[in-house]
Amino acid sequence: MSNKTNPIDAILSEHSMMILDGALATELESHGCNLDDPLWSARVLLECPELIYQVHSDYFHAGADCAITASYQATIPGFAARGIQEEEAVDLIKQTVLIARRARDDFWRQNTQTNRPKPLVVASVGPYGAYLADGSEYVGIYGVTDETLAQFHRPRMAALIEAGADLLAFETIPSLQEAKVLESLLREFPGTYAWLSFSLLDEKSISDGSKLAECARIFDGSEQIAAIGLNCAPITVVTGAIRELSGSTGKPILVYPNSGETYQPETKTWSGEQSCSHFDLKSKEWYDAGARLIGGCCRTAPRHIEEIAKTWRNPQ
Repeated sequence: MSNKTNPIDAILSEHSMMILDGALATELESHGCNLDDPLWSARVLLECPELIYQVHSDYFHAGADCAITASYQATIPGFAARGIQEEEAVDLIKQTVLIARRARDDFWRQNTQTNRPKPLVVASVGPYGAYLADGSEYVGIYGVTDETLAQFHRPRMAALIEAGADLLAFETIPSLQEAKVLESLLREFPGTYAWLSFSLLDEKSISDGSKLAECARIFDGSEQIAAIGLNCAPITVVTGAIRELSGSTGKPILVYPNSGETYQPETKTWSGEQSCSHFDLKSKEWYDAGARLIGGCCRTAPRHIEEIAKTWRNPQ
């Protein structure tokens, strides 16, 4: 990541919006993968990496301006629990970037559209709670020190950057403590940018109860944080959350909510009704509220990203 320019600003300087991709893990499940595993989508790295390439490709063809890598749950301690040594674990983490870069570069060579930016490879840095695989990324009360979090995140961030990611995604971050640690670590890698995306308790609060507006204010002055927002929240809270953010930050706001269903961490299943069948209309509502990076999270699919792309790339 030798590039010193902010890649999100570069896209938004020429395009009204950056279209994110959708779910990776649940899309892999639709291809027949069993992700009932503490490694989640990182398990597919071990067993069938070409499927990850295929899902990234599907999103690029649907209109996504980025691929979020399969590294959300790919961590050195997580792989160690599987008997995988640190050197191989680091290599697997780098592979998440290399697979996404290959999918992006293959797609871009064939692309004939002139009204879209070259997609970014965005390396997922999931929360400490994701490694615990107990749903605590939706609660954010870990009871660990800043140093524990730093030691957990630092080697993965270094591997992802070394592999050539365009940007990092600090995503589904449930606690202000963890967000501060991640932003502090980012300063160890000059010239690297990240977006910061929280999981929410409601439209005014992140998962640990900290106020969303206050979180946005705290990181508004951080030069390396390229965008602030939310992900894996239900669609119903998104517009209100954007309004909370827009009053507290001058940075681009990103939103990539889930399908509207509710995740049950105890059973690792989803329940309730999908409410994301009109992503085209929702994207207009979110844009009007102030969002500039829009996509989907769990249980969304390439068809939802295609709805957004058709709306924003082919205005009537």
